[in-house]
Amino acid sequence: MTRVLHVLDHSLPMHSGYTFRTRAILRAQQGIGLEVRGITGQRHVEPGPAVEEIDGLTFHRTPGKATGPVGLREWREIDALADAVVALASKWRPDILHAHSPALNGLAAIRAGKRLGIPVVYEIRAFWEDAAVGNLTGREGSLKYLLTRELENSTVRDADAVMTICQGLKQDLVARGFPAEKIGVMPNGVDLTTFGEPVARDEALAAQLGIGADGEWGPVIGFIGSFYDYEGLDDLISAMPLLLDRHPGAHLLLVGGGPMDDRLRAQAAASSAAGRIHFTGRVPHSEVERYYALTDIMAYPRKKSRLTDLVTRLKPLEANAQMQLVAASDVGGHRELIRHGETGVLFAPDDPVACARALADLVDRRAEWDAIRTAARKHVLTRHDWQTNIQRYQVVYLSLLGQSDDGRIPAAA
Repeated sequence: MTRVLHVLDHSLPMHSGYTFRTRAILRAQQGIGLEVRGITGQRHVEPGPAVEEIDGLTFHRTPGKATGPVGLREWREIDALADAVVALASKWRPDILHAHSPALNGLAAIRAGKRLGIPVVYEIRAFWEDAAVGNLTGREGSLKYLLTRELENSTVRDADAVMTICQGLKQDLVARGFPAEKIGVMPNGVDLTTFGEPVARDEALAAQLGIGADGEWGPVIGFIGSFYDYEGLDDLISAMPLLLDRHPGAHLLLVGGGPMDDRLRAQAAASSAAGRIHFTGRVPHSEVERYYALTDIMAYPRKKSRLTDLVTRLKPLEANAQMQLVAASDVGGHRELIRHGETGVLFAPDDPVACARALADLVDRRAEWDAIRTAARKHVLTRHDWQTNIQRYQVVYLSLLGQSDDGRIPAAA
């Protein structure tokens, strides 16, 4: 039985899109008979034991905390993680090392793989230099940006195989000169065994939030996720007065939190639509389905940038699985997931007027909602179900282990 050790930045019990994708991958691989474990680097800061079992998955931790000036600290992180991988491998003996972004994990896995004599798959979920720009902790073209990009290039060059989560990332690597046949695509997906059938609307929760009280129906626009600048939630809040002009019963439900939380709450309080904008704060992941059930349309107004053009996201797929309508900005990462007019609607990014118009027009098409929801859920079932897509990894693993004469990496269908 093939054993795969996943080399990770962080994992459960921490909650993030990163950890939920990891959980889905490992559970789906277990489902097809692989033995899997995860090992996290020193950036996993959640207190816990050296070996932790969560949701039936085993995670090992790298001890210690890297110190020193920028640059030296990162190399120490790589060294510590590589040593931890080798130490674990001496006991558990994996056949494949599968490292996930950022490049620090990939470089650690490559070092360990050379010492152990086993192949390394490196998976890119985002270019971290662009993610830093998107969350306002970095600047495009800065020295740090360029060095991070070069670390990524080095990792891609030295890995035995490379996977990305979408075509945008793959095509960017190909434009840098990397061979297309070395790079596969494993698109974001939904674990329909745990996030499948929609739950019933919770009227008590709706009343608690002030949505739909006294039998009132008004479309509820929702967003569930982290409040980063690139998510464009300021544009969504700005769109609300315009939406209310056409649909006076509308509400906006914002579930989550993050760096933009205070600024968004202040913007909402100053809006003429203030009474129709509701913040819940962060909610446990186990409760997320209850909030999906309160909404009619999930909105994803991401701003246009390298990050949002190149990277797809998980949330629209979760919404589709929950039979929710989706309206999203017309950026590359959304175009890979949404067929305009068929499984959702797209609108111009960075434009509150376009956002409001798209939402209002979709509300006007209420007679078509069931057809759109059905098409969207079918799209998730056929293109983004982890139980099906996980076979893409298997093709790569078998090729690297010499059990297949086809050396090509599978691209997304």
